[in-house]
Formats: sequence, C-alpha cells, structure tokens
Amino acid sequence: MYRHIIHYGIHFLVPILIAFFFFKENRIKVALILLAGIVIDIDHLWAEPLFDPNRCSIGFHPFHSYWAILVYCILPFFKVTRIIGLALIIHIIADVTDCLLLRG
Repeated sequence: MYRHIIHYGIHFLVPILIAFFFFKENRIKVALILLAGIVIDIDHLWAEPLFDPNRCSIGFHPFHSYWAILVYCILPFFKVTRIIGLALIIHIIADVTDCLLLRG
C-alpha cells in the first residue's frame, strides 16, 4: 500500500512541488510539463500482460530502458529541453523507487 502512495506521490506531487518552489514565474506551465512526464508510460501498452503490479518498469519497457534514461539525463543540460528532461527524470526516479520497494 505505501509503495503505491510513494510511487504515485513522486509521479504527481513532486512535479507540482518542484514547479511551485523553483519555477515561480511559470508555475502552472512548468507543473503541467513536469506532470506530462507520465506520457512515457505509453510503452506499457506494448507489454504482455499490459499491467503487472510486480514488474519493474526499469529495463523492461522501451522508454524505461537504460539507453532512454541516459538520453533523459542529457536533456537538462540544454535550455530548450531542460524542463522536459527534468520531467522524464522525475518519472524514472518514481519508477526506480517503485522497483526498490517492490524488492524490499
């Protein structure tokens, strides 16, 4: 139960908090972009079964692959892709946390 609260808290609460505390001039816009990081979960549609509560997304789904994560980590270094990169990294942090809690 707490695993899901932590996982979805990182997915939804952390982006809003980051936007409101660190991007005061564009809070709403940045919050929406950060929340849109969830879009990489579209790769779950290609999985069989579609949803498995005991599956770690990292390394399993294409947009959660180590190569994709490497790209996400490069994006914040460029002003044009900084917020998008942050959104994707927050998403990956949520999923890594979920994987760790799944094992423990």
